[in-house]
Amino acid sequence: LGLSGIAVPEAHGGAGLGQVEFAMVAEYAGAQVAALPLLGLAMATKAIAAGGTDAQKAKWLPELVSGSVIAACAGTNDLAVDGDKLTGSFTFVPHGGAAHVFVLGSDAGAWIVARDAAGVSVTSHTTMDQTRPYATVTLSGAVGEPLADGAKALQAAREAGWICVAAEALGGAQACLDRTVAYAKERVQFGRQIGSFQAYKHRLADMMIEIEQARSAVYWAACAVDEGADDVQLALHAAKSFAADTYFKCAGDMIQLHGGIGFTWEHDAHLFFKRARAIQSMLGHGNWHREQVATMILGDAA
Repeated sequence: LGLSGIAVPEAHGGAGLGQVEFAMVAEYAGAQVAALPLLGLAMATKAIAAGGTDAQKAKWLPELVSGSVIAACAGTNDLAVDGDKLTGSFTFVPHGGAAHVFVLGSDAGAWIVARDAAGVSVTSHTTMDQTRPYATVTLSGAVGEPLADGAKALQAAREAGWICVAAEALGGAQACLDRTVAYAKERVQFGRQIGSFQAYKHRLADMMIEIEQARSAVYWAACAVDEGADDVQLALHAAKSFAADTYFKCAGDMIQLHGGIGFTWEHDAHLFFKRARAIQSMLGHGNWHREQVATMILGDAA
């Protein structure tokens, strides 16, 4: 469907839109806990579009946007670089087992590495959130194609990644609320719909308040990136941390408010809970993001 190319220039096969439009796509994917390699593709396309040469953009972006090539993106601080040969290990690479190409980065720069290149080994893992499988990518003298501006590429990839998971979290949290409200109207106990009980209503209201705050944070961040706003980093850190925590809270409430059925494998509640917990940990834990926000507002003394 070309969804990963929403924010890619039209000259390279994309839709030429922005992060706001991409956030809408990610939000609805998150609402379905969709097992799509959307995160890696979004990060890889933005990295190449921002920091690649004209030749790299012309070669890779149309294939990534069309879906004929799947990409994964990851970074590490422990990468040995010898000319164009790379040696190191990248852990917890989303959809790394399905990727045809990797955009890999470190403090020394960013590179495009083909999966079938000599010296590349990929090990897939069984993870808690099986809707987004992870892999370890190990390089042993593998040849990488350096991006022209590695720092700019990695920054663009991080921004796309944070917006993607924050929007996914928002969509997932909203789905948790919607499904729980629907169940509250169906389940009858003591001769009444359980949604008529005041304590139940309070929990639903709390979920709604958290979700509306998360929605504001996510689209603030997406708008800030599109507009090149001065507070873009503040917005991104705030959105990722708040939306992820909101999703985890709503997913937990969804299980509890469904009662016994919510704890079973037959119900989808566990899929939302696992995705929520995984999003909390990936691309920087909430505590780290909040530390960045505190530093920006209060200074290093914070």
